Amino acid sequence: MPDLDLIKQEEQGVRDRRGRFARGRSGNPAGRPRGCRDHVNRAARLLLAGEGEALTRKAVELALAGDPTALRLCLERIVGPYRERAVEFTMPPIGSAADLAGAMAAVAGATAQGAVTPREAMQLGHVFEAYVRAVEATEFERRLRVLEAADAPSP
Repeated sequence: MPDLDLIKQEEQGVRDRRGRFARGRSGNPAGRPRGCRDHVNRAARLLLAGEGEALTRKAVELALAGDPTALRLCLERIVGPYRERAVEFTMPPIGSAADLAGAMAAVAGATAQGAVTPREAMQLGHVFEAYVRAVEATEFERRLRVLEAADAPSP
């Protein structure tokens, strides 16, 4: 009697030690046929077709009756996901690293007044830190070029 597992493995192709197919090869080289949909999802859509309003009404009724799952579902649809807001406050222009102290003072003042949340202030602080690192790197490169030019032999 032939070993069906061995035959199946030979048909599917060579696998590595972990049982995975070699890179660029799969058990189904042709892949899923174009336009093929998941049969379970298609059947569910057919069953639910035209019932959206009744199902929504029932979810709202369950939520109002205290069902926590229905309540969470309804609130997720009403409130929507959190998106960061644009921060609006007056900040002095930053032209050099020396201007950063004034910018940080403006952020601290806006946080104290409630125009900026502490988290937003922290994120702005990270932006300022990145700016300082960029200024320092630029200044270091400028100084290095000056030293290299001074050290280079004259022709």
